[in-house]
Amino acid sequence: MGVDNINTIAVLGAGNMGHGIAEVAAIAGYDVNMRDIKEEFVENGYEQIEWSLDKLAEKDRLSEEEAEAALERVTPLVDMEEACGDADVVIEAVPEQMEIKKDVYGELEDVAADDAIFATNTSSLSITELADVTERPERFCGMHFFNPPVRMDLVEVISGAESDEETLETIEALAEDFGKTPVRVHKDSPGFIVNRILVPLMNEACWLVSEDEATIEEVDSTTKYGMGLPMGSFELADLTGIDVGFHVLEYMNEVLGDAYEPSPLFESKVENEELGKKTGKGFYDYEDGEGVDIPTDQQSDLVERRLLATMANEAAKLIGNDVAPPESIDEATQLGAGFPEGPVTLVDDYGLETLLETLEKAYEETGHERYAPADYLEERAAEGGFYEQETEEGVSFEVIRIEYPEEYVAHVVIDRPHRMNTISDQVLEELSEVIDLLEEDDEVRAILVTGEGDRAFSAGADVQSMAGSGADPLEGQELSRLGQQTFGKLEACDMPVVAGIDGYCLGGGMELATCADLRVATDRSEFGQPELDLGLIPGWGGTQRLKHVVGEGRAKEIILTAERFDAETMADYGFVNEVVDTDEFEERALELTADLAGGPPIAQKFTKRAFLAGRDDTESGLEYEASAFGHLMATDDLMEGITAFMGDGEPNFEGK
Repeated sequence: MGVDNINTIAVLGAGNMGHGIAEVAAIAGYDVNMRDIKEEFVENGYEQIEWSLDKLAEKDRLSEEEAEAALERVTPLVDMEEACGDADVVIEAVPEQMEIKKDVYGELEDVAADDAIFATNTSSLSITELADVTERPERFCGMHFFNPPVRMDLVEVISGAESDEETLETIEALAEDFGKTPVRVHKDSPGFIVNRILVPLMNEACWLVSEDEATIEEVDSTTKYGMGLPMGSFELADLTGIDVGFHVLEYMNEVLGDAYEPSPLFESKVENEELGKKTGKGFYDYEDGEGVDIPTDQQSDLVERRLLATMANEAAKLIGNDVAPPESIDEATQLGAGFPEGPVTLVDDYGLETLLETLEKAYEETGHERYAPADYLEERAAEGGFYEQETEEGVSFEVIRIEYPEEYVAHVVIDRPHRMNTISDQVLEELSEVIDLLEEDDEVRAILVTGEGDRAFSAGADVQSMAGSGADPLEGQELSRLGQQTFGKLEACDMPVVAGIDGYCLGGGMELATCADLRVATDRSEFGQPELDLGLIPGWGGTQRLKHVVGEGRAKEIILTAERFDAETMADYGFVNEVVDTDEFEERALELTADLAGGPPIAQKFTKRAFLAGRDDTESGLEYEASAFGHLMATDDLMEGITAFMGDGEPNFEGK
């Protein structure tokens, strides 16, 4: 069955996940039967969908007509046969207990169409064991959404022992049609990818506190401000529900053994029903205390090593057992847990050899199985990392991608769509290297810069990963200078640079775009310098460069108001050179860059240098302009240009 043959989707369960999945499917245009065991449950789920669609319309993420149409596609039902009898796909999202799910599939099998696909939204339970209850294990797989489904991009698509490839491909295509990013889990392994990384990580954090090797404050300060993760470990557990992670851990302990024994602290929180924000108290006190209060300066090297070692060991088990490759682990954890960089990249960067030694030492001291190194970790530590190391000449990049779509054109992509292409210090460092690389390449004469995906060119600085820097003025100054120098290098490079802007172009992202020579934007793009709203100023050249593009008055308006501006307004201000429809954007941005790449490279180089030389000193600029004009009179390119002009042809400039 292909996705084109799917018309009706049944969702079993109208709780948080069930009604969220039903809403996503309805927004995508599918007819949805949402079923639960009681009328009150299914009506409550329907009301939640209605509320959520109204909010999406209020925020202009949907039109009112689209929201109303989506709601009309959802039918709340209690009768199983009525809900599932004509469904092409059934997505089960009932409580995360094996026996409950098995009972549901026993009832479902009696009423579902023979060719219907069953997909379970389990976060950790065995796909194979659930499929065995049915008569269609080949048309059964996991389809694990993340909470809330309307907002979270990731869907883990999990293969059971007998899931056939057509089933998996259909569910992946369906997830994409929902506007989600599917990541394949190739083997049925407890926790799949994201929970297999996060839950042992949470357990190790608890063990560190239980054994008095660290405090909760030290763990969260390290994870949030030292390692740059989006939340502290204990902060995240309180938000998602301590019991949720604990039940996943219990299942992993049951299936995989003592390495996943719950820590005493983890266990006691569940026993005392201190489950996080939803109960008013968890690792932090939200009723009588101040809630989450994470210090920025209590990072611990021990905590960082232990947590990274735990991630490295779990990644080794996933990769070594063919559950998922490194790229999938990184992508899934970035999308599903908001990691700025994937866990495999994090541990590779830290050093697998050091992390292996950390595990070996802890195993020797404690004898606990959670520290027993995986065989594959030892193998990859000897090779220098999970990712294959660069063996040929050249530079490899992790958050910047270079493509060569046309002759003489380099397309530089900020490749962090999960973080709205925000600019971290790693982006700055890699961008600087990329500019150097392209300037040395005689086969590149123009550069197109874009952001990956359709949501943002760049939504600004990655404030979260840089949060620790702000506490030290000197570190803040160094970060500012790094951005100024990198963007200045792009501005001053000898080739024409085009910024292709689709989506958000804010803060540091707008400062980057300011350094391009020309800017093409979609009509849905938004611009702004919101730093003053954060108590900052644009720190990567915005106070100096923007005024040269739009004038000082407009620059002050943009920076001091910290407001958002649409593409047409920014075109009126002179910042955007061309506004195009979204479906024409890629073609037009590349076309403009290719046109510039076909121009006279020496003349372009001197033109850019003359502009910069005269920016703050007109006399110097005029002098440079005269010198450059004289130099160009002696070039072969000038003769080529004149000849082509006289003959009404196209010049072929060679940079001579």
